[in-house]
Amino acid sequence: MLLAIDCGNTNTVFSIWDGKEFLCTLRTSTHHARTADAYFTWFSTLVNHYGISPDITDVIISSTVPRVVFNLRVFADRFFGCRPMVVGKPECLLPHPPRVDPGTQVGPDRLVNTAGAYDRHGGDLIVVDFGTATTFDVVARDGAYLGGVIAPGVNLSLEALHMAAAALPHVDVTKPQKVIGTNTVDCMQSGVFWGYVGLVNGICERIRAEYDRPMRIIGTGGLATLFAQGEMLFDEIEDDLTMHGLAVIHEYNKKAEAQ
Repeated sequence: MLLAIDCGNTNTVFSIWDGKEFLCTLRTSTHHARTADAYFTWFSTLVNHYGISPDITDVIISSTVPRVVFNLRVFADRFFGCRPMVVGKPECLLPHPPRVDPGTQVGPDRLVNTAGAYDRHGGDLIVVDFGTATTFDVVARDGAYLGGVIAPGVNLSLEALHMAAAALPHVDVTKPQKVIGTNTVDCMQSGVFWGYVGLVNGICERIRAEYDRPMRIIGTGGLATLFAQGEMLFDEIEDDLTMHGLAVIHEYNKKAEAQ
């Protein structure tokens, strides 16, 4: 079985893939000081809770936090006896190499989302990922990553607003009933929700105009479903896009090794 690990700036997600489906998905906060032993204690406790006895033979990692990768490597080697694939490293091949400026390092999460989206939907895509940052990834007709846009994430914007204006409270991200707020919380929620609706729609329109061919928009990330209520032009929402992309890249490398 394959253990796919997606380490983001805020959360780290572990999913077990049996070749046909994901048996379970586990989530923990990202912490660079967490040891391999701590990962295994947490992982094995939850797996046992779900009544799963996985025979992990392979591990693949996508990480936007370089300091975490070492302990995840040790975790894979010590407890599963395997050397993990790490997306972004030269030895981890991509089905379609990115076409970006020479010397540019593309975030592993963006490469993984590109691979997963192309496998499910083909090319000519915009992948909008609501994470710590809100990213827009352009997927070419042949599946290559062409570039995109990085904007502040929704929760990051809310935190910055609260930090810069001490009188403003913490608020949840939700769709307000009205655009015009009649109290502070409603005003903030309206600004964040409809502001990001405008941001996403506006950026996608500009990408489409510049790309100059029909494109589909794929939404992913924790808040994609919420923002889909805001008249966005999502053609599909994929909750497990990153994990699917990791499975696609792993399978591609296994086939390459077998040849």
